[in-house]
Amino acid sequence: MSRRFENKVAIVTGAGCVGAGWGNGRAIAVRLAEEGAKVLAVDRDRARLDETLELAGDARASITPWVCDVTSSDSVAAMAKACIDTYGTIDILVNNVGGSAAGGPVELAEETWDLQVDINLKSVFLTCKHVLPTLIAKKSGSIVNIASTSGLRFTGSAQVAYAATKAGVIHLSRVVAVQHAPDGVRVNSVVPGQLHTPMVETRLAKQRTGGDVDALLAQRLKRIPLGFMGDGRDTASAVLFLASDDARFVTGTELVVDGGMTARCD
Repeated sequence: MSRRFENKVAIVTGAGCVGAGWGNGRAIAVRLAEEGAKVLAVDRDRARLDETLELAGDARASITPWVCDVTSSDSVAAMAKACIDTYGTIDILVNNVGGSAAGGPVELAEETWDLQVDINLKSVFLTCKHVLPTLIAKKSGSIVNIASTSGLRFTGSAQVAYAATKAGVIHLSRVVAVQHAPDGVRVNSVVPGQLHTPMVETRLAKQRTGGDVDALLAQRLKRIPLGFMGDGRDTASAVLFLASDDARFVTGTELVVDGGMTARCD
């Protein structure tokens, strides 16, 4: 395995997982560590971070767990300070926190809308607010924000708050990329499609098919031209490319990881 992140320091939010296996954040944190980075792995649930460390194997020595509420400015400021206190700097920020809620404007509770905005969009704003000063000062760095194909098109379920906030993540990334390009900071989005992550079993099946995991997987699979579902490791591969020097001339754009789903006309 390459060591392309040797001497790099990364923050990965949402580095835990709602179930066993490879969610996006867990896979990203472990892959970065395996390729040489020092990683501050962030989640609001310490037990989930402990599971990430267990799965990391030898790479766990390069991962420091940190509990943070990424919807709180004070908590995020403390997270950024902890990374600098622990590793001396920050080179990479990966914003992976997010979650969906079913419903259009009529069905969705106003409180749920507000919570979706906080979790999916405000969290990205706050981490950028508190990490960017370090990247600007050193005239280098990479931010990768995890969006969703729901932010590009209708993907089969009415989830208006999730769709709107993930679209917001994509455009926030573009604006910040252009603003801070002169500072040597690159900002991009990874846009996962309908992956088979632990969230399918633990949360989405209850929302969409009354808990029938097989039915949900069959529905999602029909939409994917490649004929199989990726998982968190596919998201991680895209993130690692955008965070690395291999993508030195890539900023303000999106890398879609969806097996061709959004390219379909139907």
